[in-house]
This record gives sequence, structure tokens and C-alpha cells, in this order.
Amino acid sequence: MAAVSNDFDALESKGEIAHLYLADGSAPITGRSFGANTSAKGEVVFNTGMVGYPEALTDPSYRGQILVLTFPLIGNYGVPDEGIKDAYGLPEYFESNQIHIAGLVVSSYSWEHSHWAAHKSLAKWLKDNNIPGIYGVDTRALTMKIRSIGALLGNLVVNPSASTESESDMFSDPNKRHLAKEVSTKEVKVYGEQNTPSIIAYDCGMKFNIIRYFVDTHKVKLTVVPYDYDLEANPANIQWDGLFLSNGPGDPGMCPETIKSIQYALKLEPPRPIFGICLGNQLLALAAGAKTYKLKYGNRGMNQPCIDLRTGRCYITPQNHGFAVDTKSLPKDWKQLFMNANDLTNEGIVHVNKPFFSVQFHPEASGGPLDTAFLFDKFVGHVRKETQPLVLQDGLSFMKKTYKKVLLVGSGGLSIGQAGEFDYSGSQCIKALKEEGIEVILINPNIATVQTSSEKSEATPAADKVYFLPIRPHVVMDIIRKEKPDGIIVSMGGQTALNVGVELWNSGELQKEGVEVLGTQIPAIEATEDREIFSQKLAEIGESIALSYSATNIDEALKAANKIGYPILVRAAFALGGLGSGFAADDEELKELAAKAFATSNQILIDQDLRGWKELEYEVVRDSSDNCITVCNMENFDPLGVHTGDSIVVAPSQTLTNREYFMLRKTALKVVRHLGIVGECNIQYALNPKSEKYCIIEVNARLSRSSALASKATGYPLAYVATKLSLGKDLVTIRNSVTKTTTACFEPSLDYCVLKMPRWDLKKFNRVSNKLGSSMLSVGEVMAIGRTFEEVMQKACRMVNPALDGIEGAGSGLTSDEVPLEDQLKIPTDTRLFAVQRALEEGWGVDKVHDLTKIDKWFLSKLQNIASMRNALVKSGNLEKSFADNAADRMRTLKIAGFSDRQIANYSNLLPLQQGAAQVRALRKSLGVVPCVKQIDTLAAEFPANTNYLYMTYSGDHDDVSSSFDSPIMDSGDAFTPRKSFETRVRSVSMAEKRHDAVQESKDRGVVVLGCGAYCIGSSVEFDWCAVSAVRQLRKDGFKSIIINYNPETVSTDYDESERLYFEEMSLERVLDIYEREGAAGVVVSVGGQIPNNLAGPLAESGAHILGTKARDIERAEDRKQFSDMLDDLGVKQPQWSVLSSKDEAVEFSNKVGFPVLVRPSFVLSGAAMRVASDETELRNFLDLAADVADDKPVVVTKFILGAKEIEFDGVASNGKILNYAIGEHLENAGVHSGDATVILPAQKLYVGTIRQIKKAAAAIAKALNITGPFNIQFMGIENDVLVIECNLRASRTFPFVSKTLQANFISLATRAMCGLHVTPYNISLLDIDYVCVKAPMFSFTRLRGADPTLGVEMASTGEVACFGDDAHGAFLQALLATGFKLPKAGAPVLLSIASDPFRREFASAAKTLSKMGFKLLGTPGTASFYKEHYGLEITEVTKPADKGDDGPGSALDAIKEGGVELVINISEGTTRKDEITAGYLVRRAAVDFGIGLITNVKCAVWLAIAMGKGMEKFKAKSISEFYSLHRD
Repeated sequence: MAAVSNDFDALESKGEIAHLYLADGSAPITGRSFGANTSAKGEVVFNTGMVGYPEALTDPSYRGQILVLTFPLIGNYGVPDEGIKDAYGLPEYFESNQIHIAGLVVSSYSWEHSHWAAHKSLAKWLKDNNIPGIYGVDTRALTMKIRSIGALLGNLVVNPSASTESESDMFSDPNKRHLAKEVSTKEVKVYGEQNTPSIIAYDCGMKFNIIRYFVDTHKVKLTVVPYDYDLEANPANIQWDGLFLSNGPGDPGMCPETIKSIQYALKLEPPRPIFGICLGNQLLALAAGAKTYKLKYGNRGMNQPCIDLRTGRCYITPQNHGFAVDTKSLPKDWKQLFMNANDLTNEGIVHVNKPFFSVQFHPEASGGPLDTAFLFDKFVGHVRKETQPLVLQDGLSFMKKTYKKVLLVGSGGLSIGQAGEFDYSGSQCIKALKEEGIEVILINPNIATVQTSSEKSEATPAADKVYFLPIRPHVVMDIIRKEKPDGIIVSMGGQTALNVGVELWNSGELQKEGVEVLGTQIPAIEATEDREIFSQKLAEIGESIALSYSATNIDEALKAANKIGYPILVRAAFALGGLGSGFAADDEELKELAAKAFATSNQILIDQDLRGWKELEYEVVRDSSDNCITVCNMENFDPLGVHTGDSIVVAPSQTLTNREYFMLRKTALKVVRHLGIVGECNIQYALNPKSEKYCIIEVNARLSRSSALASKATGYPLAYVATKLSLGKDLVTIRNSVTKTTTACFEPSLDYCVLKMPRWDLKKFNRVSNKLGSSMLSVGEVMAIGRTFEEVMQKACRMVNPALDGIEGAGSGLTSDEVPLEDQLKIPTDTRLFAVQRALEEGWGVDKVHDLTKIDKWFLSKLQNIASMRNALVKSGNLEKSFADNAADRMRTLKIAGFSDRQIANYSNLLPLQQGAAQVRALRKSLGVVPCVKQIDTLAAEFPANTNYLYMTYSGDHDDVSSSFDSPIMDSGDAFTPRKSFETRVRSVSMAEKRHDAVQESKDRGVVVLGCGAYCIGSSVEFDWCAVSAVRQLRKDGFKSIIINYNPETVSTDYDESERLYFEEMSLERVLDIYEREGAAGVVVSVGGQIPNNLAGPLAESGAHILGTKARDIERAEDRKQFSDMLDDLGVKQPQWSVLSSKDEAVEFSNKVGFPVLVRPSFVLSGAAMRVASDETELRNFLDLAADVADDKPVVVTKFILGAKEIEFDGVASNGKILNYAIGEHLENAGVHSGDATVILPAQKLYVGTIRQIKKAAAAIAKALNITGPFNIQFMGIENDVLVIECNLRASRTFPFVSKTLQANFISLATRAMCGLHVTPYNISLLDIDYVCVKAPMFSFTRLRGADPTLGVEMASTGEVACFGDDAHGAFLQALLATGFKLPKAGAPVLLSIASDPFRREFASAAKTLSKMGFKLLGTPGTASFYKEHYGLEITEVTKPADKGDDGPGSALDAIKEGGVELVINISEGTTRKDEITAGYLVRRAAVDFGIGLITNVKCAVWLAIAMGKGMEKFKAKSISEFYSLHRD
């Protein structure tokens, strides 16, 4: 039997059972022991610090207390060597010679630690000192209890069954003991014998760092005396110039001897300076004649904001005390010096004309920040009789400028490196400006964003005017001259906005128009962007960046590289997300990288290679009064060498000690103050993993991707606060938007862990390497919240890839059997994480994996825990066997480590998985293992917070919020029959019986809206706009709104948007958890894109009520075969198709209808694995790929029709009847994915007959599928024939585009329909619309090295923009410019390379236009001879490249690289995706790599030439409201 139990060791909780008994009579709290096997009594208190447990445990002020640490992950960095002593014989890393706490209570204990300075584990240290510790406690719930009823007496009992204590002997109050006497020195000790002046320090429990601070930093002679030393008698005959009163534990009233000596000192003439801290503050107050009192639960932590009442400045302070001074009792001549900004308690006193003062906090701070260390300077200055500087308010609060109108510059279309985070920051900025009554003008051509919406409400204000125009300096100036704003904000729109702001400032145009840059000023921004200035600025304050030199040509670059030594990092200056950067190992690699980098910037940077160092980041906020805080610190899972946007990031840092954490924080504040930043910025560091050596990588003086992450990770709205600060407000007066009562001048304390994981789409592109380096490649990110690292890692894996059930090695399907596992570990790639997990599953061990990856061993040990648990389950392979013993404990252990029900079912061989997961769920619930709901409240439960920002975890047993309903509405009306396992556990509510009350009940119960998940190619910010629109409409109609989403870049995850925000995964398991927990009325699955849509079936099967179109109808539309059969039944035309049952059948069908054919999998987004096959070989290859993607869903092969026109139909229906619709036409012919197409609305060139057919087909489909809610149908038009391509029963990516163009929010209408409310269609008359809107795709090919920048049936664009115009060609050109497209200058060379005669003929008139305009035409041989021969055009022939190196004189590549070509028009033959490297590919790739405008579609090329021929690049700036007024007029 013993051997069997060993198989499950990984699933068993370690340590003896332990109980924490509380004096309030509540049931004992159960956990496990990780310290000494003993019992301890004491007062239970909490500390909200996130680092510094060795310092806290040895702080004498904790004497007799059972300490609860609110940060859940403890023991990560072990404990340093107690034997290492400083110059005074004191332990270097500790605050006293022993542990003073009575016992330790934590949520999660790290059995494995990792740090260069660690000597032993925390558990061993506790055991060595006979101190008990308990883990597995819901420390948040315990903190909330202490907060509400006050500090409690407790008894921590290990192995309670063996305890012999009687109830009467259960508790003991340490406050009745003379604690100061217990911890005080028993003899007089002198430190710094040779120093002057001489200070006496009363030791009431003095921390060693105070001694070090006085003697090391201030060079004084410090004589430490016992607490009861009689100063008047002075038996040791000490000569003294100043008196210091130390911190210490307990009631100050129990130290009458100390008070008597202080009273003697107060009467001396001339007065000698006195300074007290913590207990010393209370003792000085009592000696002066004031009173003290016991606080309800004390202030203990590192983030207490204290206001200096001399200046109004606020400082972040570390504290540990249970008593406070009663300010009202201060006698004459004494004043309050500091005040707590949160609870307004006394934090310091001062005598009005004598050098006596004290503070309630620790200026020397160990652990904690050193922001108030100047108080030691002041005291020692007094002692040295130095004149003290006069401290005054700066008066800035009285000189606030008022602004009436502000221009906000957005970020434009989403691209790699600049994504949806700027929609969130811009939306927050608008909200902050509108609260101040400021008129907001916004320029942003990204029509898919929330910030460009014009619907206003009190809760969600909008910009007053929105300009959908290219973000170019001259366009911004046109708007400024027209609108005349007072100020401009360029820090909320990424690098795009920043670059425009810098250019306009340097040209003097902003100053000329009297427009002020709000927030950080341009010179400060330039100091962070220009490496030379930045390095110089840091040198001025004794800081340094990594070795780095700038170069303006390749020779300079080579010299710099050889000076630093290879390998080196090449970066382009003023570039976003590491664009144009990479590592070079030698001169040759450097030359190639430099050439490309110079295409995007005229200056490049050569940096020292610090790969393998830890990468860390701090988000810093500073106001104009110089209040400065760090809001969040983050640690990269990957060592330096991977761009932070491509790295897994953990917040807060997990492997930093108190010394490291606050060393980097101190530097951050110093740098930000020196640079003069006002608002928000982030600073990135490289930290040597084997020492405290660090260097600064960069400072971003603007809101960045990590700002959105930090805002969501902490609940601190950085963009909102930064906007308020840019208007001259100070941090102290801004409120904490979560607690609503405390100040924004604080540093959030997290009692959870956050993990950001990037999402890549590199597999969509041939020839793109999946290696990660200094240039960002990810297209989106997810954020997981939990209370263990294992939990957030597993959650994040499921979020980033819904096909995964958690973190897996070989089982993920993301590791290779062809490439040696060692190589997969050495090289960072988008799948390395899974290779790491595979190695751990296969027993490689943490040390070996660390040697290959340099990932910190602490992170790896956590992954090892997951691997061990997984291996135990796999070895068992049977659910009953795995849970035969200790079932609840094992299940809880797995769930705390983030294992999903599906994962457990999979390892237990319960197939099919959905039924298996339901079986695990039923077992889990029967064992009482259910998740609890926790709040993100910014202050680790220290203060009450009425916040709706929630997450779920198994590391806890109490919910922070209550639910109003016992059970949700479960639906029995769908054709999906709930299985028996569900029938037993759901309470079915008949909706028909109480139809009249149904809507009201739904409003009360609330509606769950599933958000968009991670941004990826095909699902981006447009679906966030849809989710936000749905939630806003629900709130408008009186429904409680509950949103589930896990994307930190989104507006939907702003806690102001909904009644309840669950920052959670959208797995079936978790959605059901929330649905049941909330007692919801229904779920909206149709506004968040494909991920929620795919959940419709499983949710309906589980009994959840799907609002809108039924799940069975969604499946009929999504399943290609069912949908095609339905169209045939309806008599609606579609291209010929066949369902794949074998490759041979597919080939036979394709030969019958004729190639090309389209291979289409079901249930996918953005054409994943969709391919056009032009022959049999391609078809067979593509079928393999599609079968992989489609899982067990059918794959359809369809005849691909060349030369057809694609038409987009977006509609909203109710009960099968269409309410409103919009018809948009694609500029490109069918074959370009709709997400990559240029879309024109209203359609300009459709026949009336075509439109009639489209409407008729759409009505038939809506009726057949009984659609209620949003839907999208794609049609193909061939002359007058209309064929249906596909239908999506959800919002499509064009919904924001359609809604904003027609000034009719389709999602609002759809939401009302889905909720069963009465709906009135919008009155839309296309004949009255006198403008056109053109939507253009935004690509990120510059970042995707090697990708072929051409278009096909699989989507490649990362974002979109749209512009309005009176004319379609004008709107098209503006939209093209808004994507960052560069127009050729007059007379510049234009290269034409067009593959076939039909395309050449189609482009002929455009070629003539370009020639007439004076452009110098170049052409590849076929193109040049065609235009010379048939049209007599003057065109210079250039040779086609045979390979990459074929760039000699007279070649196309030479023309691009050296010949000044400014536009390349390259039209390839079709939409087939070729694997071989063609001449066309080389030309296209060169154009992208050298930053030259590239057009690859003949229709777009023709339109571009027409627009340029009409001079449409010059346009008058018009806001969207001006276009709407045309429509209304």
C-alpha cells in the first residue's frame, strides 16, 4: 500500500495539520504546518507588504504577534545567511538577532526557493527558531475579519489532535506583557566610536537598520541604551548632543521610565534635538503631555501614504504599530507634522520652536521604501547645529491653468507593438477630461475602437468631436487651426502620437498656435527617446544604461560593435516595440541588420548583450508637486533577450528580495524626477541574477502596453490618473477609484499574483521564424489572476489558446519530435514554454532546464510541481483510483495548482472530454471543492472596497461578494438535451409560465456577456467595441451586466463598464462557475467573436440559457455541411461544394468542378487553415493542415470562383425577421479574406438587381435559422448572380464600421432583441447619405521578417482604419494614408511588376496617370515590354531577382535599395500561397524591409492612381459629426 500512496505524493498536501484558533469564537482555521512542530499564542495582525519577510520576522515591533502576510506567495527567495555580519557585528540581512513573531500565517508556501543570497529555506529557519508556521489559509478572508472587528487574540496549534491545552488556557494577550522590556538591549553599546556628533538611542526594540543608517550614512557616534536608562542620572556618563527614540512593540504607556527620561530632555536649555520613530513617536507625545490610543488593527505594511503638513507632499512609508497619538490631545506648542492620507490618523508631531519631532513610520525602512530618509538628515542636521532649510509648499496648486478644449491624439490602426491598450488608455483619458468639463477633440482613424464612439452617457462620456483621419503632423495641425484647442495630449496614443507630438513641437508649430503639451514635456520625452541624451541624463545622477552607442551609418555601427564586443543588440532609435532590431554575432550579421534598421530610422543603436539577466519593470507616476509613486513592478519569466511584449510577465515580481525591490524602486523615483516626467511612465531594468548589479534599459515617457497591464493587474487606472495630473492636479487630492475613500497617492498592495502571456499568430505566415528576440512579434496578450503561480500559469495557457486544457508538454501538440528537445529549450520561441514543460514531465529536472534556458529556478520549480501532479494522474489513469484516498485534499491541491476539470478528465482517460469534465465537475462539487470569488481592491483588504472587479480562485474558502440568487435560469427549451449528469444538478425554470415577469427578473438576475478574449489576427478591438456596446445597452435598459473577459488591453475589462467584471478565462468550466454563482438570467455569446460563439453549444448542453439565436441554429450556420444543405433546401445559390470524407474523393470532386478550389474548415475565425489549392498536390497538402485545425469537425472543399466581387451583409434580426442591415462592397475581388479587404460603405457599384437578390437571400437565411441578434453573411457577386459564401450568427468585425458609418449602433439594437425587449429598427435611408466610408486593413509585415506581404483567403492584417469622404476615392486614399502608407514624392521612381496581361490591361490607365503625373516608371521585363509595346509608355526595364543576393545595378532589388523607388506595385497571379521563393516575393519583401509603399492588389493600385491623379492627398479636415449633419440635412 505504501508504494501506491507514493504515486500520489505530488497530490498530497505537505506538512502536519495545523489550526489557527481565534478569540472571537469562530471555527478554527485549518491549514498545514511548514514551521516548527509547536504551538504559539499571540495577537493576530496582518502586514500588506509584498516583499521583506526576513526583515518583518526579525522586527522587534512584532514581538508576541501571530503575523498574517497578505501577499499569498511566501518563501520564494529563501532566507539569507545569519552568519554574515556587517562592520558592527550585526547580521547583514536581518533587523535583530532573532525571530520576534510568535507564529506565521500564509496562503501559499514555496517549498522550493531561488536566490543567490539564500542560505536556507523559510521553513528551516522557522524550525531552527522554534516558530510555527501555517499555510493553506484564506489570508484575505482573515485580513477582512481583522479589519472589521480589530486585532484578535489567536492560538496557532500544530497537530491539534495531540494538543493538551484547555479552553481557559487557549489565548494569551501579549499587550499585557512588557514587550519593550523583552526586546530592549540589556547593556549600553556604542557604535561608530570615532564619529561625531554623539547621539543616544533609546532601544525599545530598535531595528538594526537604524543603527546602520546613523553610523554608516550619517557618520554619527551612536550610543544605544536600554529602554529604562535614566538619562538624568546618566550612570554611564554618556556625552550626548541629540536623543533618538526607537521603534518597539506594545503599549507606550508601559514605558514610564523612558517617558521620564524624555521629559527631562525636553526641559534642557539650550534644547538638544530629539527625534522619535514609531513607538518613539508615541513616547515623545506622552512625554509632551498628549494621549495615545490603541488602533483597531494597526498600520503594518510598506505602502502607507503620509502627508507632510508643511508642504502637502505625500510620501509612501513603511509602518508597524498598533497604537497612535491622539492629535486633539497635543499640548500648546506642539503640532501635527504628518497625517495618514488614508485613515487620517496622526503620523508625526513637531514642536513649534524647538528641535523636537517624531514620526509614526520608519524613514530608514527595512523593509520598505526610503522616501522619508530626509528626516534623518534633518535630525542629524539639527544635532550638528546646521541651519535647516525652510520647507514650504510649492504653490503650484494655486497656479493651476484651466483648459477649455484639448486635442487627444490616438494611436491609429492596431499593429504588432501597438494594439488595443491605447483604446483603453484613450477612453480613460476622455473620461478624466470630461469629468473636468473639458471639450475633447479626438483624432483616431481606428473605427473599431470604443474611444471613437460618439454615444454619450453620464457613466460613459465620449469625445465631443472625432476625426477619422490619418495621424500625420500636417493633418493634426489642420485640426488645431480649425478647432483651436488649449492643449494637446500625445502620451495616450503610443509611439504614433508621440512621434507626431515631437515633430510638431520641434517645428515650433504648436507653440505658434499657442497649444500646450499636457503632461510630460517634449524635451523630457526626447531625453528618453534619444539614447545619447538619455545616457547623459542618467550619468548626471550616477546611474547608467547598458553599454550603448548610436550610429548614423554602417561604419559607425561596426566601430561601436567592436568597441562593446559581440554579440550585440541592434535597435532603431524612435521605434515602437523594438521595430528594426535584432542580435548580431559578427560584422556580417550586423551589416544586414543595420541596413534594415536604417530603413525605419536615421539613427541606430548598438547595445551590450545582457541576455540571461533578469528583466524587471516599474510603472511610475509623478505629479507636478513632485509626489512620486511606483504603482506596479513586474518581472519577466524569460530572461533578458526576449522583448518584454513577447515575454511572460509576472506581477508583482516573485524572486526579488526587499533590498533589490526597493533599490530598483528608489532608482526609478530618482530617474523620473530627474527627467521631469509628469504623469505616468515605465522604467525597465536588467538585474544580474547573481548579484545586486543592475542597469537601466529604457524609460518610456508615455502610456505603454505595460501601463494597461499594470492598471488591470493592480486596479489602479494609470491613464485616468495621468490625465488628471497632466491638468495640474496632484495625486493626494485624486481619489482611489476602487475604494472611493482613500487617496490615489498610494502604492497598490496585491494579495494575488498576475501573469501576462503573449499571443502569437506566427503560424499564419510562411517563412516567418518563430524565434523570439528584441523585436516584438505577439499580436495580443492575456492576463490571469490567482493566488498561486501554478494557477495563473495554467489559466493563462487556457486563455491564450482555448484548445489547451492547461500547461502541457508533449500533450500540447506544440513541441516537436523532429528538433532535439535541448535545442527547443535553448532558443526562445513562441512554443518554448511547452518544451520546458515537456522536459520537466520527462524528468530532466529544474537545474538542467535552467542551464539551458536561464529561466529562474523558482519559476521552473513551480512548473515542476505541475508536471509532477500531471504525471501522478497520468500514471493512475483512473479517476476513482486517483481519488480513492484523501479525495477532497487531492482535488483541492489540483485545483489550487490550476488544473481544469477537462485536464483531470483527460489524464483519467474519461472520454469524450466534455462528458468526462462534467463527471469530474460533479465529483469535485460533491467533495465541496468549489472556487471562491475574490475582489481586486488595490489595498490587500486593508480598507473596505465596494468594488465589482473580481476573479475566481481555489486558494480560499470565503467569497468577497455575495450573490442575490441561489441558482441561475437554466434552459430546457434548446434542442441540445442536457445529459443525465447535468439533469441531476440543474434546476430548470420554465420561462413560459412567468413570461410577463421574465424581463424584470432578467434585469435583477443580470446578463452574462462573454468578451473577446486575446487579440489575434481575425479577432481584435472590434469585438471589444461590440462587448462594450452590449454592456452599455444592458445598463441603459436596467439590466445588471456581468462581463467575463481576460484581455488587459480592453475597455470591457475596465471595472467602470459593468456591474460585475470577472477577469477570468472563458472556458466552459469557468463560465458555468460564474453563471451558477451569479444566478444569471442568460448568456450573450454573440458579441465577442469566435471564442464565445464556440461555447454556445457546450453551454446550452449544460443547461445555460443562451440569449439570442439558439445554440442549435448557431451550429447549423457554423457547420459547413449543415449550412450548405440548408442553403440547398432554401434554393439559395452557393459555389459547388463537397464534404471531405477522404482525400481521393476531394481530388475527384476538384477535378470535376475544376481547380482552383477552396479548402474550408468549420468553427474557425479569420480563415484559419483556409487555403486555395491550384492543383492536386497543393490540395492534398492543405487537407492535412485543415484536418489538424478542424478537430473532429467536417472540412468542406468548394469551387473557388475567380474574378467575383465580394459583398458583406451585416444585420440584426429578431425571431428570424431582419430589423436593420448594411451592405458593404469589397474593393478587391473575392479571394482576399474579408478581414484583409478594403470595404466601401455605402456600396457604390452594386446593381439594383444584385442588392435585391442579397436582401432576399439574407431574409431567407435569417428566417430559416430563426436569428435573434447580430449576424453577418458574405456574398459573392458574378455579374448579376449572387452566391452565399458563409454566415456567422454573431457580430462580425465590420459591426463598428457599419454602426459608425450609418450612425446606428447595430449592437445596441441586437442586445435589446436578445433580451426580449421591444425593438424598433433604425430609420436608415442610404439615398440620404452623402458621404462614403472606406475601411482599410492595417498590416504588420515590417515586423514579420520573411512573411510574404501579399493577400489571400487566410487573414493577415492586425488592425484596421477607416476614413470618411465626399468621394469614395478620397476616402480610400485617406484610409490608405491612415495605415501608415507613404505616398511617393513628385517625380520619384515607381516600380511596376504585374504578373499577367489581364491585370496589366486593367492597370494600364492608372499607369498612364502615374506617367502623366511625372513619376519615373520602372518595370520588370514582362511588365515593361507590355506597357511599351501596347501603350507606348516610357518605362525603364529592371531585372527580376533570381535570389536574395541578386541586387546588382539594373535589378529590381537595387532600384528598391539604392535607386530611390518610393512606390512598388506588385500584382501576383492569384491567391495561391506558394512555398517557393519567387521573384515577386523578393520584390515585395524588399519593399517592406526598406519602408517603401507597396500595393499588391490591382483594384487598389488603380484606385490609388485615380486618387493621386485627382490630388486627393490634400483634403479638408472634417469631423464625423460634420458628415452626419450632411446626412441629416
